[in-house]
Amino acid sequence: MTKAIFRLRNIDYFYCHKLQTSNLKLQTSNLKLQTSNQITMNIPSDLHYTTDHEWIKIIGNTALVGITDFAQGELGDIVFVEIETVGSHLEKGQTFGTIEAVKTVSDLFMPVSGKVLEVNSKINESPELINKDPYGEAWLIKVAVDDAAQISELMDATAYAGMINS
Repeated sequence: MTKAIFRLRNIDYFYCHKLQTSNLKLQTSNLKLQTSNQITMNIPSDLHYTTDHEWIKIIGNTALVGITDFAQGELGDIVFVEIETVGSHLEKGQTFGTIEAVKTVSDLFMPVSGKVLEVNSKINESPELINKDPYGEAWLIKVAVDDAAQISELMDATAYAGMINS
């Protein structure tokens, strides 16, 4: 009997098969699917996270906001981002836009209260960049933060990792 173990997106597949030499017939005997409780994702420690899978990076009195690696992975291939809130003052938790993947559309939520200063023009031209670099070139908006104390209400990398792995 031959055993093979391979990994596909954090799922272990154990496949056993037997080759019957008399008639060269391949017979599948035990196919097991075993999922892992741990999700391995890129979670930078210098960011803060929301339960809705947005991240925020504070830069002085402003901040960059985007979606997490976990969120882009769950959404799949991103095809369109709509953000029409530049110049608007939004409260923490309010919707600042939507993100569209091949099979779904999801709202984007403000991690803190503030004024939306800018939308990343790169994501308008190439929304798929979010799938490739969600923490770098694919930030979504720049915000003037009203109250930096709201950051302490968000999760750090360790807490966010615990949330997505639970």
